[in-house]
Amino acid sequence: MPDIRLLSAADARGMLSDLCDVLADCVNGGASVGFMQPYGSADALPYWQGVADSVESGATLLLVAVIEGRAVGTVQVGAAQMPNQPHRGDLKKLLVHRSARGKGLARHLMEAAEREAARIGKTLLVLDTATGSDAEAIYPRLGWQRVGVVPDYAMWPGGGFCDTTIFYKRIAG
Repeated sequence: MPDIRLLSAADARGMLSDLCDVLADCVNGGASVGFMQPYGSADALPYWQGVADSVESGATLLLVAVIEGRAVGTVQVGAAQMPNQPHRGDLKKLLVHRSARGKGLARHLMEAAEREAARIGKTLLVLDTATGSDAEAIYPRLGWQRVGVVPDYAMWPGGGFCDTTIFYKRIAG
């Protein structure tokens, strides 16, 4: 079983290099996660520094999967919501380095994210993912409910519009 860790801001800052590598690998592998190609590890640094700041403020939970001392997967829960949504969290950036896929890391990360979200009182999680992507197939297997598809919601990292599928899951808070 992989080592799944909930990171503090200091932990996240200590793993910036690994986190940058994971994000760059996923974007360069075609994942529509907000960034365009070409995308290198140095391009990812400002993003992850912002995530570490968000962890420090309590707005984000950041989990990583570690194999042989290296972070090879990650997921976030956006915990800070508007006053009328204290029960909801946004699942963000489920990323697994291509070299570490096929080991169940996505499932382990998602299960840990759901546990941590419940621990802080969340009872509903939502996410969006590129329609037709490999990632889209993961969520129904983990009990997530498909809401629908928004056409031309984002772009693939190499260009061209992609639709986005919205999912939700009720969890025990």
